[in-house]
Amino acid sequence: MDTHIKLWILSLVIGLVVIGVVAFLLHLIKSTAKDIDDAAAQIWTHGKLTANNTIQIPIFLSTTNRVVKEIYGTAVNIISGSAAIKQHAEGCPGCPNCVLEHHNN
Repeated sequence: MDTHIKLWILSLVIGLVVIGVVAFLLHLIKSTAKDIDDAAAQIWTHGKLTANNTIQIPIFLSTTNRVVKEIYGTAVNIISGSAAIKQHAEGCPGCPNCVLEHHNN
């Protein structure tokens, strides 16, 4: 065989090996890109779910604040009433007037 033909065949073999290595590396890049795309899609999905959950917070917060104000108002009334009962009980030595007034009503 002529030297030129041997060099040509060797060049083709080296070219095929290089093409094979490049194809393998491209396949790895494609697989990695697909994994990254899948992970990004999951992040996007979970981000949307989180956003949907947190968008409700202002609605629930206003409801919670309204209920807390009502509870606070009731608690203030209870404290005032219990203070009045305590004050009356401390100054009332058996309080027949209270008993009679309650009995007559």
